[in-house]
Amino acid sequence: MPTFKYIARGADGKRVDGTLDAADRQAALQMLQQSGHTALSIDQAAAKTGATSIKKRLSFGTGRSHKTKMGPRDTLLFTREMADLLSSGMTLGRALHTLAQRTGESVQSQIVKRLRDEVVQGSALSDALRIYPDTFQPLYISMVRAGEASGALAESLEGLCSHYERVQEARGKVITAMIYPAIVLGVGLISVVGLMVFIVPRFASIFDELGGTLPLPTRILMAMSNVMIHYGWLILLLLAGGGTAFRRWLNKPEGKLWWNDKQLKLPVIRKITTANAFGHFARTLETLIRNGVPILKALVIVEETVGNEVIAKEIAAARDRVTDGSSVSGPLAAGKVFPPLLTDMLAVGEETGDLPGALKHIARRYDAELDQSIKVLTTVLEPVLILGVAVVVGFVAISMLTAVFDLTSGLGV
Repeated sequence: MPTFKYIARGADGKRVDGTLDAADRQAALQMLQQSGHTALSIDQAAAKTGATSIKKRLSFGTGRSHKTKMGPRDTLLFTREMADLLSSGMTLGRALHTLAQRTGESVQSQIVKRLRDEVVQGSALSDALRIYPDTFQPLYISMVRAGEASGALAESLEGLCSHYERVQEARGKVITAMIYPAIVLGVGLISVVGLMVFIVPRFASIFDELGGTLPLPTRILMAMSNVMIHYGWLILLLLAGGGTAFRRWLNKPEGKLWWNDKQLKLPVIRKITTANAFGHFARTLETLIRNGVPILKALVIVEETVGNEVIAKEIAAARDRVTDGSSVSGPLAAGKVFPPLLTDMLAVGEETGDLPGALKHIARRYDAELDQSIKVLTTVLEPVLILGVAVVVGFVAISMLTAVFDLTSGLGV
């Protein structure tokens, strides 16, 4: 007879879980109802097979475990489905149970099942989300807590969906803008390496047979080709090692601060960085305040999620300068990092009592500036990269042709 695992709520409202043997799922449900329990989930226990036991032993032996973390797309999908289910009138526990019934043993299913179990035991959803800090950031948890406190959890989840969709859209614009320049740069590097490794050495053997003195550009080109052929592997190792060390340093607080500071000073990159950061700042703060999160707590969350250490430090300093707990435009303006336009619009929103509305306008303004800055970057970067590749290839061609003309003229050809 099959064995069924169940999670139920007893007559006293407490969670009860266990196993029972029944002919089928319907019979197991009737048995629970007869015992005075309200079934929350009933799943047939999988039979243990030799293959399953071997797999478990291998997993135990290697000590490996899957990292329990959902990606941004899965998190957004989970949030959207939860918002839809709650908006339809479904209770929180039932909504989580519905999502947990998906087939497969994906990471998302494991997380949803754990959240369901915690909520069934009486925990608040915002507290259960803290189990997975890599998936649910402080912004997410604070929004859910605000929704629970106001009784509008579905609306808070809808706000989270809109926020993360706009964030992904902004990130996608930057990534899309860099695809074509990356292709141009990659093709250019491959072309130059091919010329230096395969074409130039053939000309070098011809020049050796003809004899004579080669022009200076040709000698420089030959030396570069020899270095690349004989020590190319060493150059690659040094570049890979240096790149890895530099990347690790950038992940440290001092490296991240240095890089973020440079991003705010480079001519074209500066506009993209500031537009993205200020737009994210306005969207996040607007979302939190609109859902009832206190201003000081909202500033703490924005500081953690803004994505630029220099701007984050300024937000922390502004938070320390906030004295009345409501006005934020003055403290932000005192740091000279946030532009006057942003702080002035914030001040107007505070004066009219519509700070979320002002932040929404600020986010739209910087989204438009981000689009314009990306267009300028791609417009400038594409011809610069093409010109750079053309200069390098042209140098190779001119160096070869100059040597050919000099040697053939000396032979009277």
